[in-house]
Amino acid sequence: MSLKQTPVEKQLLRQLIRTSETYRLLEPGDRVLVAMSGGKDSYGMLHLLKQLKVRLPFSVELIAVHLDQVQPGYDGAPLREYLESSGVPYRILREDTYSVVMEHVSEGGTYCSLCSRLRRGVLYRAAEELGCNKIALGHHRDDALETFLMNLLYSGKLQSMPPRYLTDDGRFHVIRPLIQCEEAKLRELASEQAFPILPCNLCGSQEGLKRDKMAELLEKLEAEHPTVRSVMMAALGNVCPTHLFDRDVARAWEERDPSIPGKASLGAGRSHEAREPAPGRRLPVVA
Repeated sequence: MSLKQTPVEKQLLRQLIRTSETYRLLEPGDRVLVAMSGGKDSYGMLHLLKQLKVRLPFSVELIAVHLDQVQPGYDGAPLREYLESSGVPYRILREDTYSVVMEHVSEGGTYCSLCSRLRRGVLYRAAEELGCNKIALGHHRDDALETFLMNLLYSGKLQSMPPRYLTDDGRFHVIRPLIQCEEAKLRELASEQAFPILPCNLCGSQEGLKRDKMAELLEKLEAEHPTVRSVMMAALGNVCPTHLFDRDVARAWEERDPSIPGKASLGAGRSHEAREPAPGRRLPVVA
């Protein structure tokens, strides 16, 4: 593992810091469960959060949690060794969610949704037992855009992955520190740092998923419009409520606090090209 920061590492850390400041992902006294799947994104998240932690003007705690889902051929030793050397308190849990998914998903069905719900439930229980008030997930920019397209094209709703949200029961805030980071940069970081990646025999074993089709669509769009991902990401934070069809959103907008400024109208009958947005303001437990 390199001790000197590389250009991609610096770039990702700057983006994580901006995201954290903009959406108040970390606050004084936070005890954060860092979900470690064993993939490149969760390794990158822990790696960068460790660096952010020492830069904060207040104290937060990080606890890495990994779930052994009892997948065939699973070997968590490399991850355990990495966590032991990281200096971050950690917990490794073991629960056979693999068998549950295989039992309940019919042939030809997708594993991702059920697997994700089961893992999330385990993480919530772990967060409560460990006294954590926040759960950090490793979703990145491409995940957010693919989710947005899937909801738009297949579910008929405008929805993506928020940087921060409160769970339905009000117990935890879920945060996504990497949500504005490029997947390609995270892949580069993983290679530089030689993270010991664990393979996935569930979602990672399936082909032809809707999410894969969305990734292919983004690649095609990017071939014609190189900054399309940046523009789409900016759009998720630049909503014009008066120009949508949802009546509840329109009513909530009309009843908003007067201190919230209105969005400028685009004007009727005019053609507008998507433009690059202006830069935003910078706002031990062991197994």
